[in-house]
Amino acid sequence: MIEEELVKSMPRLGFGLMRLPRADVEKDTIDIAKTCQMVDAFLAAGGKYFDSAYVYNGSEAAAKAALTSRYPRDSYYITSKLNVNAKGITDEAKAKAEFEESLSREGVEYIDFYLLHALSSRSLPKFDAWHLWDFVRDLKAQGKIRHYGFSFHDKAEVLDRILTEHPDVEFVQLQLNYADWESPSVQSRLCYETARKHGKPIVVMEPVKGGTLADPPEAVKELLHRANPSASYASWAIRFVASLPGILTVLSGMSDMQQMDDNLSYMRDFKPLTEEEQGVIQKAQKILSEIEQIPCTGCHYCTGGCPEHINIPDVFSAMNWKLIYGNERRAESSYKNCTGNGHGGAPDCIHCGQCEIQCPQKIHIRDWMDRIAKELA
Repeated sequence: MIEEELVKSMPRLGFGLMRLPRADVEKDTIDIAKTCQMVDAFLAAGGKYFDSAYVYNGSEAAAKAALTSRYPRDSYYITSKLNVNAKGITDEAKAKAEFEESLSREGVEYIDFYLLHALSSRSLPKFDAWHLWDFVRDLKAQGKIRHYGFSFHDKAEVLDRILTEHPDVEFVQLQLNYADWESPSVQSRLCYETARKHGKPIVVMEPVKGGTLADPPEAVKELLHRANPSASYASWAIRFVASLPGILTVLSGMSDMQQMDDNLSYMRDFKPLTEEEQGVIQKAQKILSEIEQIPCTGCHYCTGGCPEHINIPDVFSAMNWKLIYGNERRAESSYKNCTGNGHGGAPDCIHCGQCEIQCPQKIHIRDWMDRIAKELA
């Protein structure tokens, strides 16, 4: 199990490598020079935990270029994840081969924290049938990984069943943020309480809900600004989850030095939310609960197999400009910018459903495409 001392000493901010700066957005290539600057700043501030995954496009190679080839192995923790729904993964052997490929991409001999990726009731049968629980246990016994866990996207009752059946799991990665705290679909609070009941340290993902809480609706902005004019909106979200007991680290998918500098400004010397600040968050939660929106976090798991090449997260982001902010002009222009030039639009959706199989948020993507086709296309 993870040593109590490691949990206590782990810096509370982790560097998520899903949303690194892009040198070419169209080709989805990562800007290594900018990534190096961010890695340098993160380590200089005392950070250690870097979160990558087999399916985060370019993240593992970027970790090698910006981190593992430039710093001593004992100066950082590197993670990766095994995804049974990744493109081309059709059987047990191919799934297990992800691990060695991740080692090669990242340029390391072992991985500190290795996760079975995006567990849910839908994906769980593959993890069981392909003996992947035994696989990660064997990797640890061989010294190829230091700790194993899983990331999770489902209801609390499913999480409880997994942790009951696999009590040796050392940590879990959960989507926790104040917007989803009482969400009936995400169940942030219930999942958090379930992990705590089983005594598992928690790595937090999506603390700012794919950027939504870094740029919340105007009513929330006004509330937070009145409470603390000098605090960024993202800081409220990250400090909310970092203040919870049992947190190993909070991942922030930073895309530029401005985000890095902001996060380090309040997480380098972390102070939990006060009782008064907790009250402000509760008011923000009430405001958000009354606003219709598409709960997309921009993970892009849905786009790889889309036969019409629809940039689904960007289409949803455009629609949210109308739903959350009431800005129809911005919604229409954003929609226009993310369609065409090889990318399909909402009317092109053929309802094949592959996107919904991949979606961690369990969004009814096809229904939303029908609505967006009527309102924005």
